[in-house]
Amino acid sequence: MALRIFETDPDAKPKERQSFSDDTVGRFHSGKAIDGTPLALTEWRVSTGDPEVADAVAQLFGGSPVENEGSTSENFIDVETSASKVQIILDGPSAIYADMKLWNRGKLVHHCDGVNFLSPDEKKGRPCYCPELMAERKAASKDYTGPAPSITITFRLADDPELGMFKFQTGSWTLAEVLHEAEDKLARIEGEALAELEIEEVEYVAKKGPMKGKTVSFCKPVLRVVKSYSAAVADPR
Repeated sequence: MALRIFETDPDAKPKERQSFSDDTVGRFHSGKAIDGTPLALTEWRVSTGDPEVADAVAQLFGGSPVENEGSTSENFIDVETSASKVQIILDGPSAIYADMKLWNRGKLVHHCDGVNFLSPDEKKGRPCYCPELMAERKAASKDYTGPAPSITITFRLADDPELGMFKFQTGSWTLAEVLHEAEDKLARIEGEALAELEIEEVEYVAKKGPMKGKTVSFCKPVLRVVKSYSAAVADPR
């Protein structure tokens, strides 16, 4: 006989955790959601499903592992670190993947590289007809009529390479605009590369609009390729 304890209180039934079909042990996040409202962070948040990984991250970068009981992800343990910048190891240009996506109610309705469709198969390779100018691309994305960047960076931690592979995913336009610089540097480095992944806080005085004359701040993810990892190990200065 099966238990029927959730028939009278279905909201109490634990949700099935989502499984990611990759070999990563955790993910880095530059924000979080509070009651459904996105909040940008100035220090990295790391999520994982492995208590040992969570403890190691906390030892390296500060913070305390907290289990998120309401999470449906396999990465249900959060560590809000005190680190805004971490050193990472990238395995060549393939460590970075970027495309353009537009989602509508959980469905991918536009998937391209900025010039041609990447999916579905019947559209793959055809012109996507996205705006040519960057400002127009951003405006369309803001209005949910055009795709936004979808960037994934896969890496190991330089402070503990044996801990496993991590991912950072972002839709940041500021990173998308300079991502080619990191890719070019990685292409010129033989083997793995040492890099820095940072949440950078930017402040400026608005010159127009309703915030004119006021100081405005925002956070952006930054990726800097430093040098060959083997060279860094040989000369850690």
